[in-house]
Amino acid sequence: MRPARLAPLFATVRALKGVGPRIEGLLNKLVGSRAETSHAHVIDLIWHLPVGLIDRARTPSIAEARVGELATLEVKVVEHRPGGGRRGRRAPYRILVEDDTSALELVYFRADAKYLERLLPIGETRIISGKLESYDGLLQMSHPDHVAAVDNAASLPLIEPVYPLTAGISNTTMRKAVTAALTQLPELPEWIDAEVLAKQDWPDFADAIAALHAPQSEADFSPSVPARARLAYDELLANQLALAIIRQRLKKRAGRSLQAKGRLRQAIVDALPYTLTGAQSRALADIDADMEDGNRMLRLLQGDVGSGKTIVALLAMANAVEAGTQSALMAPTELLARQHLATISAMAEAAGLRVAILTGRERGAARTAILDALQSGEIDILIGTHALFQEAIQFRDLGLVIIDEQHRFGVHQRLALQGKGTGAGAELLVMTATPIPRTLLLTSYGDMDVSQLNEKPPGRKPIATRTVPLERLDEVTDGVERAISDGAQVYWVCPLVEESDVLDVAAAEERYASLRARFGDTVGLVHGRLTGKEKDAVMARFASGDLSILVSTTVIEVGVDVPNATIMIIEHAERFGLAQLHQLRGRVGRGAAESSCVLLYKQPLGEVARERLGVMRDTEDGFVIAEEDLRLRGGGEVLGTRQSGLPAFRIATLPEHHELLAAARDAARLTLSRNPSLEGEDGARLRLLLYLFERDDAVRLMRAG
Repeated sequence: MRPARLAPLFATVRALKGVGPRIEGLLNKLVGSRAETSHAHVIDLIWHLPVGLIDRARTPSIAEARVGELATLEVKVVEHRPGGGRRGRRAPYRILVEDDTSALELVYFRADAKYLERLLPIGETRIISGKLESYDGLLQMSHPDHVAAVDNAASLPLIEPVYPLTAGISNTTMRKAVTAALTQLPELPEWIDAEVLAKQDWPDFADAIAALHAPQSEADFSPSVPARARLAYDELLANQLALAIIRQRLKKRAGRSLQAKGRLRQAIVDALPYTLTGAQSRALADIDADMEDGNRMLRLLQGDVGSGKTIVALLAMANAVEAGTQSALMAPTELLARQHLATISAMAEAAGLRVAILTGRERGAARTAILDALQSGEIDILIGTHALFQEAIQFRDLGLVIIDEQHRFGVHQRLALQGKGTGAGAELLVMTATPIPRTLLLTSYGDMDVSQLNEKPPGRKPIATRTVPLERLDEVTDGVERAISDGAQVYWVCPLVEESDVLDVAAAEERYASLRARFGDTVGLVHGRLTGKEKDAVMARFASGDLSILVSTTVIEVGVDVPNATIMIIEHAERFGLAQLHQLRGRVGRGAAESSCVLLYKQPLGEVARERLGVMRDTEDGFVIAEEDLRLRGGGEVLGTRQSGLPAFRIATLPEHHELLAAARDAARLTLSRNPSLEGEDGARLRLLLYLFERDDAVRLMRAG
């Protein structure tokens, strides 16, 4: 149960004075933060921080004021000119004002004449503030933001914060709503040590929030300002505490010891045409130790593109099977699940492992047969999508769960998946081919141990990467023709178009049509709107060499493996993020032949896009690329928080606050080592912090023991 003192903060915004149904609906759209409900709460408004400010302190004369800019003027009201005209076509209401230097008109649409006569009486002096415009050569100000009598000038906000808005909400309305929300902030105890506050020169929680909503200059928007740093630390501390609690509780739940002599693993290794890298051997040693020690395994396997994660996963599953249990491998898409099936089945054959797949496509009698075989233990390894973890699916004894492309699944799914294991639950290994910068590892995977595959398997050749302007598209196409005539195969990835799947497909279909006109039936097309069977059929033709060119949207980004494909062309490469470009490039360079990647870009390039393409040209190291991506784009976007399960921070920004993150992690670990259940007054204060930043799951987990 959330503490009663926080109830006013988690009331809906409708509880605030001045927020009616219309404004509530708009605020729901703008600041509503919860997946399960679109309601905006009072706390959402408190975290909705200004992004700029309006300075009304300058008060020029009318003659000195500049068109298109904000002006605060002292004027005398000369004349009211009510709008006349036929019904439905009323002209605006105009009021002529002047000072010693010039005159201008105030313009009001759909005006209340009586109200304006009271607000701006003829002959009186008023202070007005708003944006100055020019219409037919006349100076005017439409609907001034503020009008005040001279003796009431102090009521005019000289510095006014500017908030992110949505259509239908003015800055004034938003400011009033936020001001009302701030009155609901209860008195809260301090959860940061007094020594730390003094050393950092940080204000208390309430003062920090008040300061961020009342910026006095552009400097107040810096991440290092004491008020912002303090709240960023609070948020990061809540995040690190929550992850540490999850880790502590999952580790504490008794696992079981899965021990194997490695007979099945050795059979697979002996059949491989290559030897394992040092990084693969080290990762397997980490995994084996975790599986044998009797506690739950919670490990993240980070492998750069082409570093050989799949074989590590199979060898881990082989040991789990030899220890008498079953394994499950979950992939984010059906395309990738079927790719895993093809790769793993071929390698597992040497050890006699029984492998099956279960996705939404298996239906009827075939599905029933798989479910029966799973429950009776006739299947050793089950590969599939998230459909694997529906209630109806029962394993005889699930010992190891491996999730591929972990960034598509959040902490919630991690908890749910482990519950599928019988009795003591399953060991959990998650894998990602997206190298994750250290900063994001801490915020998102602080509950996990990490193994890195930072070596490429022997024989992998470097991929020559070139950047080419789109004006030279014909030259690139001629090069493709020469390569195809020598037996090469080509991926041609089409641009991201806004955030529209429909437009992405249209772009791919257009390129497909133009290439097909030149190269005929050797060109195939894959995009996200094809059915699973249609995609598989095209991919199978490409893998067999029946197709020379595969035109695609980004559905081929992860996991697709065609060793004979040696050329990757990415159109409008400037629209892609670094991590995505790196993933796409990793689809080639998988065979013995030299491979190349062509990044086609539209001129002129922006500064960030130029840097991004430069990084791609200069390095193939995914870990370097990930750090650069974080530097260029900021933490919220590196893995795309919307589909990633990564926390979207309200205050903290990464990498700017990475030092605070490290301090928060250390504080969280130290706190839990001394007070594992957050008991007593100190513990109660930190529980309050967890609730305040909506890390309720961690508190529930702690209560459940």
